[in-house]
Amino acid sequence: MTKQVQDAYIVAATRSPIGKAPRGMFRHMRSDDLLVATIQHALKQVPSLDPKAIEDAIIGCAMPEGQQGLNMARVAALLAGLPHTVGGVTINRFCASGVTAVQMAADRIRVGEADVMIAGGAESMSAVPMTGHTPSFNAHIFERDENIGIAYGMGLTAERVAEQWKVSRDAQDQFALASHQKAIKAQAAGEFAAEMTPVQIEDRLPDLASGDVIVKTRKVELDEGPRADTSLEALGKLKPVFATKGSVTAGNSSQTSDGAGCLIVASERAVKQFNLKPLARFVSFAIKGVPPHIMGIGPIEAIPVALAHAGLKLDQMDWIELNEAFAAQSLAVINSVGLNPAKVNPMGGAIALGHPLGATGAIRSATVVHALQRHKLKYGMVTMCVGTGQGAAGIFERV
Repeated sequence: MTKQVQDAYIVAATRSPIGKAPRGMFRHMRSDDLLVATIQHALKQVPSLDPKAIEDAIIGCAMPEGQQGLNMARVAALLAGLPHTVGGVTINRFCASGVTAVQMAADRIRVGEADVMIAGGAESMSAVPMTGHTPSFNAHIFERDENIGIAYGMGLTAERVAEQWKVSRDAQDQFALASHQKAIKAQAAGEFAAEMTPVQIEDRLPDLASGDVIVKTRKVELDEGPRADTSLEALGKLKPVFATKGSVTAGNSSQTSDGAGCLIVASERAVKQFNLKPLARFVSFAIKGVPPHIMGIGPIEAIPVALAHAGLKLDQMDWIELNEAFAAQSLAVINSVGLNPAKVNPMGGAIALGHPLGATGAIRSATVVHALQRHKLKYGMVTMCVGTGQGAAGIFERV
């Protein structure tokens, strides 16, 4: 029996501040605790919702091991105080894990198998480094030239994109500077307030005189990465870090980060039953594969497919959150697809704000949902490249 397709609505969306890794403000905080904070804050946005109506929690994580292992989604759901009837599954699509979680939650609702779902992502790059603690590549990767790119470091793939798409070092540095400038301006204007989950941090300091440990608590509500003192001159002095004669530097690459995001997705039936106010409708999603050695171009392939699924055109997108894995690949995507730069990352991107891998898709989804509401815009998109050569794109409509 074919089940009736129904719409899926975002009724709550929030995310933690993003901390620098490995020595930033969340260096001693577990990613599952950050996730718990965002789940609880999302639930506060929908006080009339009965938590027992939640079917499942789908959580993205790019490196699900160590503190992020043991099915973090289920553990965090229980620690957040949700009923034991709420399921939990942790998924991995590297940098697109968070937005894939939103897509999977929306799809469960759209095919009629659920009425309320939690979707999100969490990552601590302070606790679990890029590629994890004990990476082990399949030796068959190296038997065929077209597969060797699977083992490339992300920075090396960015160098390949910069070379093939002719993105200059100066263009990359200018893009990076603009990311910081936009982020600083948005923070000063309070643009992130609606999407942010305030997080309490405990600092433990020794009192040498008494021998006691002094515990001080502070609340953080802003991303740690944006720098007001960044300049083209400072960026220009940084040396390439992935290729001797390359153009990709620490300054024009995304920051390693810690963070989490959470969205609550509901059917129209649940919206009416619990008197919820939808923020956005989840419209469409696309995933496309590309050669692993130029993984950064993934959105070039995914964006047109997501638009086709939605029956929309590119110029109808009012706000685009393009994950700035690297300035090189961001510019390649912008120029190849023909994105309007004024609509891309108006509040800065991952170069300034940070990129906590599996959490980023959920974080940027929260950003676009609230931006559409705040500015009374119609359509928004979240898109990113994905390690091993993929591109993802999801479209949201303000309601």
